[in-house]
Amino acid sequence: MIVLLGVLVVVLGFATRRNPLLVVGVAGIVTGLLGKLSPVEILRTFGESFASSRSVTIFAITLPVIGLLERNGLQQQARTLIGKLGTKLTTGRFLTLYLLLRQLTAAVGLQTIGGPAQSVRPMIAPMAEAATERMNEDRPLPRKVREKVRSHAAGTDTVGLFFGEDCFLAIGSILLITGLVNSTYHTHLEPLHLALWAVPSAVCAFFIHGGRLLRLDRKLERDLVTANAEMAVAREDAQGRSPESTEGGAAK
Repeated sequence: MIVLLGVLVVVLGFATRRNPLLVVGVAGIVTGLLGKLSPVEILRTFGESFASSRSVTIFAITLPVIGLLERNGLQQQARTLIGKLGTKLTTGRFLTLYLLLRQLTAAVGLQTIGGPAQSVRPMIAPMAEAATERMNEDRPLPRKVREKVRSHAAGTDTVGLFFGEDCFLAIGSILLITGLVNSTYHTHLEPLHLALWAVPSAVCAFFIHGGRLLRLDRKLERDLVTANAEMAVAREDAQGRSPESTEGGAAK
């Protein structure tokens, strides 16, 4: 049980907002020392774990590619595409379509086809922002509204992946559950059974979150009206405090 003190190191590190990589590394070293491993064995374990999960570092290749695409106008092209699709494709409807696409692709094992780095930041969020700007008569969005659109774009990707991937019978979580249940309770649980039972949850998640996204359009309209009114008042106050009016008041 004393080996589990490494978990306490992780909890304390994240609670104090330390560097996650440093926290995990220190927790691994503490766990190894408490488990009576030598420094060489701890280092060997780190190396073997890194070599067996090299796919985790794929972001090192993905991020430069996404950066080059953005530099050459990927976000602008995404905005232009939304402008060509017509006024009927609102922000909520667009994100609902992406939710459906994300769930379907995750359900057939294509989990990495989307994601915050691969699709949300360079394409989905700019397209959703462009649809919202069209609601705002092509004027720049207030900061709060822009951040709300971006957060819903990221949330849609997360919900679609979370509830869609369990419908794929070869996903790690399904295999972990079946392996644990079969070895612990000496039963025979097939991955296909769990994947089929995940389908109703995915359908419910689509209708629930899809309904929230469709209501998002009305919320954005109210936020835009409020933000534009606040900007108009602030503009009038700034004009009322212009240097000319200040000098005129001083002369009087």
